[in-house]
Amino acid sequence: MTHAVANPDVLNVDLQGNIAVLTMTRPDKRNAMNDDLLGALKAFFMDPPKDARAVVLTGTAGHYCSGLDLSEHVKRSTEETLYHSRGWHAVMDMIQFGGLPVVSAIFGAAIGGGLELATSTHVRIAEPSTIFQLPEGRRGIFVGGGATVRVGRILGADRMTEMMLTGRKFNSEQGVQLGLAHYAVGEGESLAMAMDLAGKIARNAPMSNYMMINSISRIDDMSKADGLYVESLSAAVSQSGPDADEGLRAFLEKRAPTFR
Repeated sequence: MTHAVANPDVLNVDLQGNIAVLTMTRPDKRNAMNDDLLGALKAFFMDPPKDARAVVLTGTAGHYCSGLDLSEHVKRSTEETLYHSRGWHAVMDMIQFGGLPVVSAIFGAAIGGGLELATSTHVRIAEPSTIFQLPEGRRGIFVGGGATVRVGRILGADRMTEMMLTGRKFNSEQGVQLGLAHYAVGEGESLAMAMDLAGKIARNAPMSNYMMINSISRIDDMSKADGLYVESLSAAVSQSGPDADEGLRAFLEKRAPTFR
């Protein structure tokens, strides 16, 4: 089953049960991000299939996403670049905070904007061919898709500065050590693991997933007192619905829960 998006030529959407598999399909550009692909991602996350409970995001032809399509970047004025960067931020926020858990199956290039895209997703699995890199300094530009926040929060400002200054590359094992990926798997194994994890995540209560996605990263930005208050609010909302009742009954009855 295919769900209509802004441009299916750059993003294939396949709903497999309650998991939406999104495959970036610009093989001649190593799946570099252009306006069409960004628009297709925006269209999906603004109006995902109602049956979708989790998403798997991956690439094709040996690469996840090699970043911003520089052939388009050079045509933009200062004002246009500002608006484009802010538009990119909006789409990455939709991915991170939209409420659907997103698992990335990564191989080949996760470079520049590709790394920004990956770090907007919630679970990241990397194969041995994976290259994590922020090479913008070598192009005379600066990150504009959210790396200073998302990658910077993972690595810390000091390590990200060194990564950008030197243009160094990290492989899958190094990525796991640094937090850029959560799992390192063998060649060709990322998609199967992503589907397995997405299936497990999809079996969680939807409100619990929503709260985990939306509360935890925000709490990380807050003071201790504010974070604890938001935690209490999140607990109260998630534990007062029918799914919480079902989860507790299932635990007491020693069976798997059946959430809405």
